[in-house]
Amino acid sequence: MPEQNSIYRFGQYELRVQTRELYKQGIKLKLRPQPFQVLKLLVERAGHAVTRDELCQCLWSDETFVDFEHGLNTSIKELRGVLSDSATESRYIETVPKLGYRFIVPVHADDPGPSSGIIAPLKPIAVDSAAVQRISPDRLPRPLPYLRPAVLAGLTVVVLLVLGTYFFWSRQRPRSQPLGGRTLVAVLPFENLTGDAGQDYFSDGLTEEMIAQLGRLDPNHVGVIARTSVMHYKHSQKPLDQIAHELGVQYVLEGSVRRDADKVRITAQLIQTKDQTRLLSREYDRELANLLVLQAEIAREITGELQIALGDARHSNPVHQASLSPSAYEAYDLYLKGRYFWNKRTPQGFERAVECFQRAIEKDPSYARAYAGLADSYALTSAYGQGDSKELMGKARVAAVHAIELDDTLAEAHTSLAVIAQNYDWDWQKVDKEYRRAIELDSNYATAHHWYAESLALQGRFDEAFLEIERARQLDPLSLIIAADRGAIFYFSRQYDRAIEQFRAVLDMEPNFPRAQILVLAYAQKGMYAEGLADVEKWRKFEDGPVSWMMLAYLYGRSGQQDKARTVLGKLKEFNRSTKTVPLAIAVAHIGIGDKENAIAWLQKAYAEHSISTALKVDPIYDPLRDDLRFQELLQLMGLTALQIRLQMR
Repeated sequence: MPEQNSIYRFGQYELRVQTRELYKQGIKLKLRPQPFQVLKLLVERAGHAVTRDELCQCLWSDETFVDFEHGLNTSIKELRGVLSDSATESRYIETVPKLGYRFIVPVHADDPGPSSGIIAPLKPIAVDSAAVQRISPDRLPRPLPYLRPAVLAGLTVVVLLVLGTYFFWSRQRPRSQPLGGRTLVAVLPFENLTGDAGQDYFSDGLTEEMIAQLGRLDPNHVGVIARTSVMHYKHSQKPLDQIAHELGVQYVLEGSVRRDADKVRITAQLIQTKDQTRLLSREYDRELANLLVLQAEIAREITGELQIALGDARHSNPVHQASLSPSAYEAYDLYLKGRYFWNKRTPQGFERAVECFQRAIEKDPSYARAYAGLADSYALTSAYGQGDSKELMGKARVAAVHAIELDDTLAEAHTSLAVIAQNYDWDWQKVDKEYRRAIELDSNYATAHHWYAESLALQGRFDEAFLEIERARQLDPLSLIIAADRGAIFYFSRQYDRAIEQFRAVLDMEPNFPRAQILVLAYAQKGMYAEGLADVEKWRKFEDGPVSWMMLAYLYGRSGQQDKARTVLGKLKEFNRSTKTVPLAIAVAHIGIGDKENAIAWLQKAYAEHSISTALKVDPIYDPLRDDLRFQELLQLMGLTALQIRLQMR
């Protein structure tokens, strides 16, 4: 048996048994006692499989809270993070299927003796070179009971107290800061350890809640990556340094929530990505008798620990969680479900989201966030062309206005009002005011920057638009819609080559992403009709409808294939006779075949129905009509011509 003052070396790492420390190239890494003991046992038996039963007997035999599976899984995950290891591409710790784990790199041990400061010659530990089949490293825990939303509130209080104090303290130190001097943080998807996939809405809602709360904690100094980007890493086995590089962040927050009978386990840890250092790592086992008391208890415990750890460092103000009645808890639960379905961005998802938000409002009529969620659901349902624009935008307006009446600090509600004013009212002064207000309230809200960028581009304010879309991209770097709308801004500003490059990058990630279909219009402006037609035919295999018909008619007309263009145009008109939904598509088809008179007439119909394109001022498609007084009148009716004059006078 190795002596207690042994030192083990492997790769760039050094494990010191006596002091219970792990170093990487002379830099001490933070490692909790439990993962340290797991690593020590694996290293001591390098090259040999260590069973889960052996690990349990050696390390967990005296635990009063029996949760060995979770403890071991958490320890292995933490070790892989510290060692920049991966379950799928193991370099240090390899899973032995249905058995345990094996340490698979050469390890050298030395014993300096009880009093000597001289390191003895290294003694290598042989490593078994037998091939080991790789599987998922962690077995799922058994199904557990339903998690109540108060657990989410408790974890929010805990983590925000920790992060608020840490970031206030860390701001005193010099460091490089992207995004206008702000530190970037990613809240990775919280793990659902219930064993029930049906509870994913809860863990996903927890992730979204933490993003929202952390985003409001210190927006002048801390930028938080948006949910749509971090959810790409749900169940991901990517190394933490790779995730940090892809998201461009300096810190990562990760955690989990689990309930077992009448006990709850809450874990959260903040990691500095440049060296994988665990700056803060806490785990709590508590009774569930009174969850509100639990919140305050954990908050006090965290605050006390931070005062010891940071000495005389000052603390930021904690984010307070209001006391909730039973009905308010139910409303909060429904709100989380609604956001879960809303984020699916599907017709069924929007329908379920509306149901959840409406039920939340029934439970708590004063719940502003539920009204904001309802407004977002109606606004996106309209934007995705899934109903009557007038009716849906009317409902969205009512919900957003009521949300603001209840709480004027909701950035989401102001953003919803702005998009309604943009796409339906054409009130550009209000658009600008509401987007600016939303960003002022929450500068980490990527959608506000994204939609504001689109609005600026529609007005021809391209320099400002590119600045805003870049802010949105930094906050949500993996968002396909932000990337696609960046391509749209290139297209509107006549930078066709850059637009094509951007759209192709989006399609490389998702070949059927609808917004990227603007690529074919960029092809058309460059005379690349064959490429455009080929792409439309590809998309028609997945969705053959009015949008693809419009593209075909336009491209056929521009490329001189008039008969084919008129055939597709006839198909569009036949569809419109029964649905009355595609006058804009018919107008574009007429532009393609050079029929300006009918193009103007159909644009006027689209204007009357409030289905006209807000890109009328900047979209190159409409260039053949710009010298027509009737087209200029449409621009004036939509407030675009007058806006241009006002801007020139500034």
